[in-house]
Amino acid sequence: MKLVRYGAFGQEKPGLVDSAGKLRDLSAHVSDLAGAALKSASLAKLKALSPESLPLVEGSPRIGACVGDVRNFIAVGLNFADHAAETGAPIPAEPILFNKAPNCIVGPNDDVIIPKNSKKTDWEVELAIVIGDGGSYIDEKDAMAAIAGFCVCNDVSEREFQTERGGQWAKGKGCPTFGPLGPWLVTPDEIADVQNLAMWLEVDGERVQNGSTKTMIFGAAYLVHYISQFMQLDPGDVITTGTPPGVGLGFKPPRFLKGGETVALGIEGLGTQKQLFKPYAG
Repeated sequence: MKLVRYGAFGQEKPGLVDSAGKLRDLSAHVSDLAGAALKSASLAKLKALSPESLPLVEGSPRIGACVGDVRNFIAVGLNFADHAAETGAPIPAEPILFNKAPNCIVGPNDDVIIPKNSKKTDWEVELAIVIGDGGSYIDEKDAMAAIAGFCVCNDVSEREFQTERGGQWAKGKGCPTFGPLGPWLVTPDEIADVQNLAMWLEVDGERVQNGSTKTMIFGAAYLVHYISQFMQLDPGDVITTGTPPGVGLGFKPPRFLKGGETVALGIEGLGTQKQLFKPYAG
């Protein structure tokens, strides 16, 4: 299934994209694509529905983040071998984890606000995992069964805040609007091999990132297993899994967003995003 949330910010309704690409309303069957609604039993009930029996959504509503009420937004750093190489960083022996603020999540096509005093706002196309059943101490062989689906994430980052202001990476990762998610939450049965998906990102029409999930150092199943050793993963938690090369930090000289740029990105089978970056206006 390709699941979506649509409507005004904070008032999104659940929906489904049918095989013809039409948006169908799921409101009669689930209140939101959030929390317990993402457990496997709930998703099985939605999958049993005939999409053609669901009401068509008229017009072109705003598409919201594909998962609601996210309580834990976990990110993995330097998780692509080719991205680690462009930054000059060694291959991590274990996944590098940090948190993005859940309230930075916005829709896939919403504007992104460059924060006050930013000098180095950057882009990152990433594969995100949305947890379904979740749990603690999940075996790697059981990890895919704990996943509700996958989506596109732009892990927007302020590099000066992240690396030059002391402390943790979280400083440059959780600014308002720094977490576009969607357009779709795609269930695992729709994806033949999550570790072989093409990824791309463009700035003002220039292709700057071209990569694939096949160069991930730690794959999706391992990350769910690994993270669950340190914290409980609950339904609706999001894990964004790292970026391929081509980020602004990796250019020589580095390139960063100042405001006015349009960033478009996508992952094979998971849809596309497009954001206008705007300078902070108070």
